[in-house]
Order: sequence, then C-alpha cells, then structure tokens
Amino acid sequence: MSDILLAGDHHPSPASAATTALGPLLLLPSELLHDILLRLALPELLRVRSVARPLTHVISSPDFRRLYHLYSASAASGPAAAWLLVFKKLRPRDASLRGFHGPSGRWFRIPVSAILAPAVPPGEDLYFLAASGSSFLFAANGRRELVVVDLSAHTARRLPPSPLGPRGTSSWRRFGLKLVADPPGSSQFRFLFAELVNNSPFLFEYQSETDTWLSSEAVQAEGTSTAAGPDGTFLCAAHAGPDCVMVYSGLGVDRPVFFRPRFPHNPNNGGGGADRLHVYGDGSAVVVRSTLIDEPSRTRAKLVAGVDLYGFGSAVGGDWQLVSTVPGELIEGFRRPYAVMTGLLSEREGVVRLVLISNCRGAWDIVWLSFDRARGEWRWVPVPDWGTKGLNMAGIAVSSTFSRLWPPSVSSSTTSTSQ
Repeated sequence: MSDILLAGDHHPSPASAATTALGPLLLLPSELLHDILLRLALPELLRVRSVARPLTHVISSPDFRRLYHLYSASAASGPAAAWLLVFKKLRPRDASLRGFHGPSGRWFRIPVSAILAPAVPPGEDLYFLAASGSSFLFAANGRRELVVVDLSAHTARRLPPSPLGPRGTSSWRRFGLKLVADPPGSSQFRFLFAELVNNSPFLFEYQSETDTWLSSEAVQAEGTSTAAGPDGTFLCAAHAGPDCVMVYSGLGVDRPVFFRPRFPHNPNNGGGGADRLHVYGDGSAVVVRSTLIDEPSRTRAKLVAGVDLYGFGSAVGGDWQLVSTVPGELIEGFRRPYAVMTGLLSEREGVVRLVLISNCRGAWDIVWLSFDRARGEWRWVPVPDWGTKGLNMAGIAVSSTFSRLWPPSVSSSTTSTSQ
C-alpha cells in the first residue's frame, strides 16, 4: 500500500537526496524521460513532482500535462486501464479512499479526511457514491445531503438539496445514479439520478456550473424506433431482480424516456433453484448465476457458476439481448465461497467493467472483470488483497477518468498555482 496525498506539495528536506538519486535519470533525452514519466500512475507522478525539484518543471509544464492527458485518454480503452475506488471508514476524521490502479496492479491510499473537514462535521456518517475526473461524490447520512470533493483543487462543498428534499444514504441506489465530468477534463460536473415518484419515473440532474437542479418526468418509449446516442445515459429507476425500469436521456429524445426491458430465455441459466444476482449500469446488465455449497460446516455459502452480459444494442426501448458469457475457465480462476455479494457495472469507450464484491465470514473479496466489445474478449484483472478482513466498506466506484485530473491545456498561472 502506498500512502499518496494528491496535493503534490513540496518537501524541501528530501529534495537534495532526490536530486542525487535522479542524477542518471536527468541525463536521459527528454523523449525517453517523458516516456518513463507517462507510465507512472497519477499519485506516483505527483509524488515525484513533490520530492524531486529537478523534475517539477518537466511534470508541471503545459506540454507534459497535455501529453499525460492524451496518454491517459488512449489507455482508457484498455481492459485494466481504470481505477477501482473503495471508501474505507476509519475514525471520523481519518476516512480514506483506496484506489487500485489497474495498469500498475497497485493499491494507493488517497486521504480525503482533511479535504472533507471544512464541509463535514465531526462524526458524520459518509457514504461514497461516485467519481468522475477530479470530482468525488459522498452522501452524508446525518445531515442528509450531498458533498463533493474536488481532488485537483483540494476543496469540498455541500450541494443544495435535490428536488426530492434531504436524503439519507439508504435512499441512493448505485444502479440509478451517474456522475459525469462535463466538459471532460474540467472540474465541472453533472450528477444525474433516476427515481420513481408516485410510480412515475423521473430524471433529476444537478449542474455544478449553475449550482442548480433540473427535473423531468420520463415518458414511455415508443417501440424501438429511437437509436441511443453515443453520449446517452441509461439509468435504472427501479429494479427487483430481473424486473427493472430503465430511463434514457440524450441524443434522439427531446425528454427522458422510460421502458421495462425483459430478459430472454437463456439455456445457461440452469434450474429454477439457481441463485441470481442482477447488476445494472450504463445500458448493460449482468446476471451472476451461483449455486449453493452443500456443506453443513458452511453458513449458506455459494459459488459463482456463470456470468452473462446483456445489452440493448443500438435501440432504446427494446428487451435485453445476450451479448456474451464469461468463459468457464476464467471463472475457475476467481470463484471462491461467498455468503453475500453485490456488484458494480460501468462502460466507457467500448470496454465494459464489472466489479463483484463479496463477503464470507468477515473477509471481503473483489473480482474485476472487463469485456472488450470490439474484440469480444473477457479479461480478469486480479485485485490483490490489502487487508480487507473486517473492512468497514462504505462505497465503491470505478473511474477511467481519474488519471485525467489535469486538463489538456493549462495557462501559466494554473501551472504556477499547482506548484
């Protein structure tokens, strides 16, 4: 575990030692030096900048920031090129995010308690909802409000209540919300969530630029005549197992539309006694099929038997279509007994990422699977344990834009401020 603070502050004492140690590195051609630095995870890069003065100018320059942004953007389509973020509750003033960086295969500790302190009173019960770019969204259970952390600016602020009024942490459903950096690479964002209000689907949207909420009642989709736009948003307004209400907004519709997709018959589903977990996200659904372990010594333990991915194709308003099934040999690599399980599903730039979090006798296990639509390939991304025994987990998210905290171009004033 690496303890990294994303402030990038200078520390004079290690600078001279770092200069000496980096002597041979500084003699490399600039192209080769850039290639080495581009391969570092963002926390590692900011740490190098904070302790190695000779590299501060290189890393903080607009040209290098632009290169790093482009490199991160091109790498985001890779199966493991994303961050898995887990919020861990410790003491009230010592909460922290753990970030697993897929390409490097390492966990990083991202302290947020100091940033949250001005906006969150001591003892507040926080839950981590979502992340995009430099924005990390939390729900405060005591005050029943939303708090957003901007890691690049090192600030936190409370959001105004939604049109539904104050909401506790249990009111927020992972499948029905989405945080989007807008425009990409900036500190501005949109937060959307779908909810049934008096049995009618509504879409609510907060815009940070205006600090206001918008709300729209969704109308029923008319058949499958509408094509989903590339930047459209699918949210699950309600679900009970295989039954769900999906809300779509984006290109092709003047206002949000809703529909109730049905799952097709799948011969892989097995008998009626098979246990199934349904996970929804970004216009896809995953069905995790499990079987009970027939061992008296275990307390209703299960084993994953199969994982199926479903989607809508290019139409809005249709039923679920089977896209792919995780190969059995891949499942054998990560299947372990579990008692309870939940999941997270997201997609970006043609890569679907599925995270399954399970618990058995107090021990947590995290499985990360990715599916490349263009290649039709599944991949299992091993996630090493970092002391999850007894973990007080309070929220999990996947972000493929976390490494793009810097905008593509910055002014000289921004560069000097960041230093």
